[in-house]
Amino acid sequence: MSDTILKLDNITKIYGNGVVANKNVSIDLKKGEIHSIVGENGAGKSTLMKIIFGIENASSGTITYKGKEVHFSNSMEAIHAGIGMVHQHFMLIPSFTVVQSIILGMEPIKHGIFIDMKKALSQTKELAKKYNFDIDVTKKIADLSVGEKQKVEILKTLYRDAEVIILDEPTSVLTPQETVNLFNELRKFKDMGHTIVFISHKLNEVKQISDRITIMRNGESRGTYNNADITIEKMTDLIIDRDLITDYSHLRKDYENVSTVLKVDNLSIERKTRFILKDVSFALKRGEILGVAGVQGNGQAELVRCITGLMEQTHGKILLADNDISKDSIKQRRVKGIAYIPEDRMGDGIAEQASVSDNIISTYYDRKDINSRFFMLNKKIVAEADRLIKKFSIKTQSSKTKIGSLSGGNIQKVVVAREYNTAPSCMIAEQPTHGIDIGSAEFIHTQLIDMRNKGAGILLVSADLSEVMNLSDRIVVFYEGEIVGYFKSVKGVTENELGLYMLGVKRQTPEELGGALND
Repeated sequence: MSDTILKLDNITKIYGNGVVANKNVSIDLKKGEIHSIVGENGAGKSTLMKIIFGIENASSGTITYKGKEVHFSNSMEAIHAGIGMVHQHFMLIPSFTVVQSIILGMEPIKHGIFIDMKKALSQTKELAKKYNFDIDVTKKIADLSVGEKQKVEILKTLYRDAEVIILDEPTSVLTPQETVNLFNELRKFKDMGHTIVFISHKLNEVKQISDRITIMRNGESRGTYNNADITIEKMTDLIIDRDLITDYSHLRKDYENVSTVLKVDNLSIERKTRFILKDVSFALKRGEILGVAGVQGNGQAELVRCITGLMEQTHGKILLADNDISKDSIKQRRVKGIAYIPEDRMGDGIAEQASVSDNIISTYYDRKDINSRFFMLNKKIVAEADRLIKKFSIKTQSSKTKIGSLSGGNIQKVVVAREYNTAPSCMIAEQPTHGIDIGSAEFIHTQLIDMRNKGAGILLVSADLSEVMNLSDRIVVFYEGEIVGYFKSVKGVTENELGLYMLGVKRQTPEELGGALND
């Protein structure tokens, strides 16, 4: 292995409230390697990366970069030194275009003073094409899907030609084919001498791409291993200290009343002569999980927004237990039995500055047992929050802790606990485990199956094909706003086959697709 480019020696980070995020962590990153760092949310991975990138300062310990001890006081110093980072929660300005976001801080200049937007447009288009990222670089960030925003973050780092590139969950919204393309490009970067720090909860991908792997747990390093010397089972044991459930079939129970709980009939959204959704029809039954697969940006988000009342369709109907809810408000839909785990937990799922208890009752704050009409019943709210914190194993100092201070996995558990607690007949779960660790993801999966077993119909929208295939009873595949594939059973279906439908390479006949509504 080639020379060390970045070395961490006994890095410790203790926050002002006494929380120890990192404790005596030592890692060496070598020039021209792909080094994965894995661990649960709250294990200290993100804090460690922020210290490398100059966002946080270590309480003690040293960082040596290219043979010299460094103390980055901000991220721009790290960027100029040759370190780039793609964050799990995006660092993008909504009003900027993709071009403006990519070139920010490194704009091409003409005549010594003006930004050369023509050159910037050409450079960013070429960069997106080079890395097989299908994205309109003239669009505003506010108009992009989560998957597209992540691609912009990756392109930002690639544009800066960083020597060390930190990628936090870069494949979470990519198809298997797109992941293969990304991995091929990362290997090219490695061959050119770049160092890739790959943070992922997908241990099978970690095994595919890594040269070496560092395991983090409770803020400490559990060791660095050559890829050939560690199995996925050993990694799992070091991360969570128990066996992980990967097959949920033994948890599934048949539900006798298989009546239709949600029916979407010829749903369409038309914008400026093009369809975002076009004649989408399917039925969701009680006691089942219907998986929606697709590359993000192909209409799934708009489908969810229509069902939940956040967006109005141009044509078509939405029926909940045979009642037309197409014109109902968000509140009316919730009262009638819809619950929603949103894709963007930070933007849509929580109020970041509010407490865990306030967030955990935010969608049913007017319930009579916690609201007397004249004032909130704080003791009962705290008791309810404490019960859910215990049931969902949420790691927090108390129910009064600001939810924004929790790890991503624990924030997501709060969202899931809140929606679970409404006992819905129909759960819309949109990217329910995006960017969270394997232990938290397993827990959320088991809760969704528990809801299914109790008779809820669950619409699972996910870019993670393994999640769709492991949880779903039936699957529909979206491409360019339409259902192009329908599978009555997941048996015999492969991720590669689904990926072909997701990319528009394959498409079923109208007769085959009709089963999504009629089976």
